[in-house]
Formats: sequence, C-alpha cells, structure tokens
Amino acid sequence: MARKGILKRVTRALAFGLLAAMAWSALIVLLLRYIHPPFSALMVQRRVASWTSSTPYHSDHTWVPLEDIAPSMGAAVMAGEDQKFPDHSGFDWESIQKAYEHNEKSRKKRGASTISQQTAKNLFLWEGRSYVRKGFEAWFTMLMEAEWPKRRILEVYLNIVEFGDGIYGVEAASQHFFHKPAKRLRPSEAALLAAVLPNPHKYRVDAPSSFVRQRQAWILEQMTQMGGVEVVKELEK
Repeated sequence: MARKGILKRVTRALAFGLLAAMAWSALIVLLLRYIHPPFSALMVQRRVASWTSSTPYHSDHTWVPLEDIAPSMGAAVMAGEDQKFPDHSGFDWESIQKAYEHNEKSRKKRGASTISQQTAKNLFLWEGRSYVRKGFEAWFTMLMEAEWPKRRILEVYLNIVEFGDGIYGVEAASQHFFHKPAKRLRPSEAALLAAVLPNPHKYRVDAPSSFVRQRQAWILEQMTQMGGVEVVKELEK
C-alpha cells in the first residue's frame, strides 16, 4: 500500500509538472507574439560553441519589422523553403511522407521542415535529430500556429534565420552582403539569400557555387508562379 501511495504521488507530481511546463511554454509563445525576441536559442548555441573554438566569432543581428523587409524576401523563402506556408497548420504532411520514403532508401537525408517548424527550432531549441527534440519542435510549432498569425511567424523567421557564420536575420545579411537595408533588396538578391538557407555554412552568398546559382534561378521562377510579392501581402490581411 505504501508503494502504491508513493507511486500515486510521484505520478501526480509528474503530471502537474508537465501541465505547468506546457502552460509556461504557451505563455512564453503568446508573449513573443508581441515582444521581439532579442536572440534565439541557435544564437546562444553558436556563441557558447565559439568559447572552445580557435576561430574568432562575431555575431551580427538587427531586428526589423516585416514592413521594413522587401516583400520579395518573404516570397523567396516561401518559394525555396515552404510553398504551402500560407495554407498549412504548421506541418506539410505530404512533404513529410515523401521525405520519410526517400530517407528509408537513401543515405542522403532530406528534410521536410516548414517555415513554422524552422522558426520553432531556431528560436527555442537545440540542434540535433533526436526524437525528443522533434517532439519539442512539434509542440512549439503547434503553439506558434495557434497563437501567432502567419505574418508574425514569417517576421520572426526572417529576423532570426542564419545566413552565414554569425549572420542572423535578413537585415544583417542584406547589410553584410549587399551593403543596403533589407527594405531595398531586389528579387534576385532575395532569391540568392534564400538559396543558401538549406546549409548557410556550406553555401555562401558572397561566393555562390553553381548549385546556389541554379537554386537562385529556380527560386525566382517559383516566386513568379506563386504570384510574386502578392503572396506575402496576402498574409497581412
């Protein structure tokens, strides 16, 4: 009987702790709908990792509202990363299924993360491919989709996504690579920035490989087919 009582109390405490953690995370996500995050979990990880590295590390990050980012930049990341972004509820199940089938047969793994999932991962979580991290990613993605409008998700994504070593957000990237504010980015420049996002440490904006140039051209084509900047303007309604 004593063991049953202890087990019951432990189970109750764990359940209470889980509910408290869920409520706290929901509150944090809700607050971040209105408060611009000064940094992301990814930025913190990169900074901590630099403490044990012999390579000098400099972080560049400047927050700008979505209206101060060229609409072509939003269109470019949707074209290149997540064309169903305006319509899905955080997950592209068709792409997830295709990626699973591909990864079962190939050593070269393919991802299927939406812009919402990438925002959740970069903002709140650590890097890795464990099921635990994927579970947290799914939870924060659902919270963001429930508590933020699509416009806010895109705004946060564009302000924290990594474009190169220590370069976070489209404003810092635009200033670093093109020496002008993100508001003045041309569609070709936006497409070039979006082209490196699959791996900003492997692909470079300032020294684009043939793959990056091909991807840039493909993104420009997809932007036109999606309706250009109108797809971004629709998010603001």
